[in-house]
Amino acid sequence: MPEVEKKPIKITETVLRDAHQSLIATRMTTEEMLPIVPKMDEIGYRAVECWGGATFDAALRFLHEDPWDRLRKFKDGFKKTKLQMLFRGQNILGYRPYADDVVQYFVQKSVANGIDIIRIFDCLNDLRNLKTATEAAKKEGAEAQVALSYTIGDAYTMDYWMEKAKAIEDMGADSICIKDMAGLLVPTAATELVTALKSATKLPIEMHTHYTSGVASMTYMKSVEAGADIIDCAISPFALGTSQPATEVMVEAFKGTPYDSGLDLKKLAEIADYFRPIREKYLANGLMNPKNLGVNIKTLQYQVPGGMLSNLTNQLKKMNAEDKFYQVLEEVPRVRKDLGEPPLVTPSSQIVGTQAVMNVLSGGRYKVVPKETKDICLGKYGKTTRPIDPEVQKKCIGDEQPITCRPADLIPNELDELEKKVAPYKKQDEDVLTYALFPEVAVDYFKYRDAQESGVDAKAADTANKAYPV
Repeated sequence: MPEVEKKPIKITETVLRDAHQSLIATRMTTEEMLPIVPKMDEIGYRAVECWGGATFDAALRFLHEDPWDRLRKFKDGFKKTKLQMLFRGQNILGYRPYADDVVQYFVQKSVANGIDIIRIFDCLNDLRNLKTATEAAKKEGAEAQVALSYTIGDAYTMDYWMEKAKAIEDMGADSICIKDMAGLLVPTAATELVTALKSATKLPIEMHTHYTSGVASMTYMKSVEAGADIIDCAISPFALGTSQPATEVMVEAFKGTPYDSGLDLKKLAEIADYFRPIREKYLANGLMNPKNLGVNIKTLQYQVPGGMLSNLTNQLKKMNAEDKFYQVLEEVPRVRKDLGEPPLVTPSSQIVGTQAVMNVLSGGRYKVVPKETKDICLGKYGKTTRPIDPEVQKKCIGDEQPITCRPADLIPNELDELEKKVAPYKKQDEDVLTYALFPEVAVDYFKYRDAQESGVDAKAADTANKAYPV
């Protein structure tokens, strides 16, 4: 056999963001994270993903913590390792599109407070929704990594992914992430996809998947052999299930091969030893659900993300309609096709899932249409991969005309108005961005912060902070 060229695989560690977001609803506190930071800094990770995604919302809402303060503490602790965040394109870390001035300012402050790599994605893979954030990241000197929300379906051919990769390179991105949020990418498809992307672009390729369907480690193995440059892993106590493959396992799997990461298993074992009691704590208090630690083969069977499956179950339970579960599951791919075959990731997964429930329970397809379905039909989320079914569109929005421009083009600058609203509470520049994303939650946090600083009701506030969030 010809000798394979040495190409050590790089590893991004997710325990401080996606791993605990996936397994314990993003409830790990800054206090729990900081003591291990100096040891993590010695490992030699490509990066540590530690911010963005749901961490911002959860820190404010459930932990009464300032996410900006957490980021600054990480920056102080990580002297050698790059810090990475997840950014929802024009939605930033929130659930609606924001004006360009807010997106630009958020990127500026993220980098100023310590972020080195910004992973930017859009639920429809509409690159127009990623342009402002990508340009802002480049301007601030951060690495702009654009993520492709991976999915399967008739529209998602190799040509589709290759054209997207070329367009991302043309946008000025520094790297590409294949973001397989549902664990749908099986090993043979990973070989094909990475090979295709490597032929289409010179940019480094990072692989991100979840263990939900049970194939993630094999998918990583095949991806790396096909040329992927970086893989996302989680230290073992917070790996597997709905999280990522275990860091130590992947390091050991590639040891002695041309892809040997060179990371020290003894040092990684120390990191695992630190997180093990934290895992035990969350198992004991019920926040880590053993159901999320196994394999959910329905993910592959129905091509529906694990989180979406649990949402559907909860919705049906509340409506006393659990017996309709399989009818709804069969309706999901039909609705997805009607609505232009979007990838199923926040918020498109919730929109498709809720509409499928309505179609089954209301006694007629599109008899009841939530606002979000209307908005996707109106183009307010961006351009869908395939055109929306004209008859379905007519049922949902009547004679209203969908927009064809980038949705944010219709949003006037917001910062000045937001500055006025946050003025009574403002203690730092970043407070205006916290308020922009989650106004009500931010005001509650600002009041809590004032109480802590003044000592008034501080004891009660502290008790609330430490209480187990139901």
